[in-house]
Amino acid sequence: MLSPISSENFGHEMGESSGAYIVRIPFGPRDKYIPKEHLWPHIQEFVDGALVHIMQMSKVLGEQVGSGQPVWPVVIHGHYADAGDSAALLSGALNVPMVFTGHSLGRDKLEQILKQGRQTRDEINATYKIMRRIEAEELCLDASEIIITSTRQEIEQQWGLYDGFDLTMARKLRARIKRGVSCFGRYMPRMIAIPPGMEFSHIAPHDVDLDGEDGNEDGSASPDPLIWADIMRFFSNPRKPMILALARPDPKKNITTLVKAFGEHRELRNLANLTLIMGNRDVIDEMSSTNAAVLTSVLKLIDKYDLYGQVAYPKHHKQSEVPDIYRLAARTKGVFINCAFIEPFGLTLIEAAAYGLPMVATRNGGPVDIHRVLDNGILVDPHNQNEIAEALYKLVSDKHLWAQCRQNGLKNIHQFSWPEHCKNYLSRVGTLKPRHPRWQKSNDSTEISEADSPEDSLRDVHDISLNLKLSLDSEKSGSKEGNLNTVRRHLEDAVQKLSGGVSASRKEGSSENGRWPLLRRRKHIIVIAVDSVQDADFVQVIKNIFEASSNGKLSGSVGFVLSTSKAISEIHALLISGGIEASDFDAFICNSGSDLCYPSSSSEDMLSPAELPFMIDLDYHSQIQYRWGGEGLRKTLIRWASEKNNESRQNVIFEDEECSSTYCISFKVTNTDAAPPVKEVRRTMRIQALRCHVLYSHDGSKLNVIPVLASRSQALRYLYVRWGVELSNMAVVVGESGDTDYEGVLGGVHKTIILKGSFNAVPNQVHTARSYSLQDVVSFEKPGIASVEGYGPDNLKSALQQFGILDE
Repeated sequence: MLSPISSENFGHEMGESSGAYIVRIPFGPRDKYIPKEHLWPHIQEFVDGALVHIMQMSKVLGEQVGSGQPVWPVVIHGHYADAGDSAALLSGALNVPMVFTGHSLGRDKLEQILKQGRQTRDEINATYKIMRRIEAEELCLDASEIIITSTRQEIEQQWGLYDGFDLTMARKLRARIKRGVSCFGRYMPRMIAIPPGMEFSHIAPHDVDLDGEDGNEDGSASPDPLIWADIMRFFSNPRKPMILALARPDPKKNITTLVKAFGEHRELRNLANLTLIMGNRDVIDEMSSTNAAVLTSVLKLIDKYDLYGQVAYPKHHKQSEVPDIYRLAARTKGVFINCAFIEPFGLTLIEAAAYGLPMVATRNGGPVDIHRVLDNGILVDPHNQNEIAEALYKLVSDKHLWAQCRQNGLKNIHQFSWPEHCKNYLSRVGTLKPRHPRWQKSNDSTEISEADSPEDSLRDVHDISLNLKLSLDSEKSGSKEGNLNTVRRHLEDAVQKLSGGVSASRKEGSSENGRWPLLRRRKHIIVIAVDSVQDADFVQVIKNIFEASSNGKLSGSVGFVLSTSKAISEIHALLISGGIEASDFDAFICNSGSDLCYPSSSSEDMLSPAELPFMIDLDYHSQIQYRWGGEGLRKTLIRWASEKNNESRQNVIFEDEECSSTYCISFKVTNTDAAPPVKEVRRTMRIQALRCHVLYSHDGSKLNVIPVLASRSQALRYLYVRWGVELSNMAVVVGESGDTDYEGVLGGVHKTIILKGSFNAVPNQVHTARSYSLQDVVSFEKPGIASVEGYGPDNLKSALQQFGILDE
């Protein structure tokens, strides 16, 4: 717990819930440290652990301050790419707004490293997993309501590198929203620059007057800091104003241009000294080649311009001595300079201003925003050494200007304090439209008695309105609008019929309609998500899993979920062909995770003989509908498909209306050789500000476009959040490869069983053009993954027993 330092009794006065906390969620390898670049395979495990913690805290806080009702998060804020990826998944699982701060961005880093010319793109990706990081940052653009940056430069020049953000389009969409004009399903996150805060309470700048006696400026008997002597020993005249640069010897920091500017401006040399604090070093030859080259160049320039006695470059300093260095520069009425080619923010400029130092700074990046607030110096072109020298000379030679800049900095510095940062931040977060699961509006409780209560089951039916029947006989010859109207009419009729029939069903005591809440009564759930086999093998896999777990199935301790890219009508046909009852399953995750259905075997609810015996979870739809482009997205996709067909002069891809649903736009692919890879489709949609999740089936014959935060793995998290089905008590059965979302199906705290053997088909080539390799994002060595040769009942039973899903 992080308690406020200003009041020892704060926690007792306000209650424990008023504090801030750091909560550490265990995930990944337990026995070794791994660098952040190698965290990607374990992110989903963290998400699951964090989700469990949030749900537990929601209940506890509800008991403390929520009148017994769970207290739902207001916002989830991700910091840095991996945490942003986690925040996006948690935002979708909990249906709460997301905010993101990138701090440093992958595309910008990639460009900077490529410019250095020392590594190829492949080498950079191998070292930094940069493509996975960039995809996470693109997802953050898709999922976030607000992106918080430190500067405007970060918005315009760094985020502008991403497919999912365009400043001009963002302004146009914002203008359309203000006028109440449709954006046709396009969304752009709000970019807000809020500079990071600093702690200024320990800083007490003093008046500077060199006409007094030597010694520290407050006249106390304490000696001058040791670092002062280390710097002053370099100068023949230490009383001259000090130009201070505090930067590591990196080419980007442009220190050599500063030394040239100083060395070639005679008036500046006569009037001031130059202090270069360039990190710590022992032997130059032991430094990195880049840093050593910069430092060697600096020393050669000092010799070239004969700057001995005018330039200080101490070998060592402690971090705790940095404030003393600032004070020394201010005491001599000096100037702080940052002339980096690009400065993302410029925290040292704020630190220097807090000690009363005017600044000369690069006009590329964050210093522009800092100068706009502080108005305490001059901005320069870092490539123009004459401009740098003139700005420095102007400040140290004009005492009135120096004093005015100093005063401006001290007067405005509070705007960079932590209280000011938090004030700005909270005012922005306060504008977010609240989001939370729809079922929380009801009094539906997730607490279940030991008995299988028909009353509870029927209340669940009534509360979440699940009785939408899916029709086989939609008007295939009609327009899309006609089909949608038909579905809409079925929905309205089904809900009305359900509402009118609940009381009668209760009188009869039937619990058949409430079958799906049995999910939360199951001890374990087996999720069948095998994408890599033919239909005949798939049916046999299902039967063998049923046989392997027959005892658990019979006792009701084990339930089953089918997870696939197929539409519910395709699933129904497959089950009929294999002689499998829909009621053998507790749930069906279909259309790649955009629909969640439950079996219904009640003939009384059948609207016609052609109706499918399934009910769709409308609450799940409300959970995933965030930023769904709807008809605007569909029209764009159809236009895109038409363009692809024209390019290849054949009918490569076309809409599959029969398999499409409210939150899934499905396409058939007839020629996978000419089909574009997923990353191209994603990029096309993002450039047009259409936020969606694009997936190919394993064989490449189906392309599903679903809501951006929908997926098969997110559907499993929904089952936990909605029904309390513990993720750690799930076992997911997969093939050796899978659909585009295969990595998501493998990750998390659930157990995973991989079926190996020649029955696995080879993934279609549309899956080969990945942005990053599967090994970068999946840990096949983690304890929760087991491999099984074949799919015989005995082998399956052994694997399920190994994970404790079945009793020995």
